[in-house]
Amino acid sequence: MVDITPKSTTLRKAIAQAIVKVSKPETIQAIKNKAVPKGDVLECARVAGLFAAKRTADMIPDCHPLPIEFTSVSYEVEEMEVKVLVEIHTIYKTGVEVEAMHAASVVALTMYDMLKPIDKGVSIEQIKLVEKRGGKSDRQGKPGRVIQAAIVVCSDTISAGKGEDVAGEVIRKKLTDWGVQVTQKEIIPDDFDLIQKQAKSYQEQNLDLLIFTGGTGLSPRDVTPDALEEILDRRIPGIEEAIRNYGQQRTPFAMLSRSVAGQLGEMMVLAIPGSTKGAAESIDAIFPAFLHIFKVVEGVRHD
Repeated sequence: MVDITPKSTTLRKAIAQAIVKVSKPETIQAIKNKAVPKGDVLECARVAGLFAAKRTADMIPDCHPLPIEFTSVSYEVEEMEVKVLVEIHTIYKTGVEVEAMHAASVVALTMYDMLKPIDKGVSIEQIKLVEKRGGKSDRQGKPGRVIQAAIVVCSDTISAGKGEDVAGEVIRKKLTDWGVQVTQKEIIPDDFDLIQKQAKSYQEQNLDLLIFTGGTGLSPRDVTPDALEEILDRRIPGIEEAIRNYGQQRTPFAMLSRSVAGQLGEMMVLAIPGSTKGAAESIDAIFPAFLHIFKVVEGVRHD
C-alpha cells in the first residue's frame, strides 16, 4: 500500500453512482410494489451496500482500512432504470472514493441478482465517482502569483563548516514541489541579534515567506524563537499548534520544540526544527493549507 503516514487527518467525502437498467417497465413496478420474489430489492441492496463500504479494504488490495463514519445509499427510480447513489464520509488521512464506488457496485449487483428471475435483460452501467471532497486538491488555496521565499539555516556547527546542511535543502525541495520559489538560502550561527537582523533585512526586500530552520530546541544556544518573538508583529498560534501536533503523533519529543509562526509586516515568518526529519514534517504538517494565507493577504490588498 502507498505510505500515507505523512498525510494529515481531515474530513473526506465521496459520492459514487451506479445505474441499474431494466428491459421492461413491469420490473420497475415490481421494485416499487415490493413484489419481487426475492424480497424488497431496494432495502436488501441498501444493506449490502453498507456492508460493502466497510469491507472495501478486504476486497481491494491497495485500499487502506479506514474508519467509515457515515454511509448513505439512496435511489433515483426512473421508468426504465434505477440510479444508485452512495455517499461516504470519514475523518482520516486518505479518501473514500473507492469505498463509495465499491459500495455502489455491490448495491447494483445485489439488485441485479434479485431482479434476474423476473427480468433477463437487467444491466449495470456507469459505475463512477460523482464527487469527492477533503483531499489536498481541495486545500490548495493557491494565490494568483508565485510566492517567493528564503530559507535561513541557524547552526553554529554548519556555519563553521563542520557539518552539512540537509534540512535546508529538504525544505527547499518541499517548497518547490508546492510551487513556492526559493530565491535565497543562507547559513548563519545561532546568534540572537543576527537572526533579528536577517529577518528585518528580508522584510525590506518584500519577501513573502521566510523560514528559519534550527535553534528551536532547549539548549542554551537555541535562540531562534526568542529572537523572532521580540520582533514579530503578531503570532499565528494555530500554525504552531499544527506543527507540534503533527510531530507529536510521530515522536514524543516534538513537544520540546518551540516552533514559531507569525507576521513581520506582510511577510510570513516560520521557525521550525533544524533536524532533517523535524523540518520535513513541519512543512508536511501545514502545506498546502498554509498557502491560503497569501490568498487572504491578496484579498486584503485588493479591498
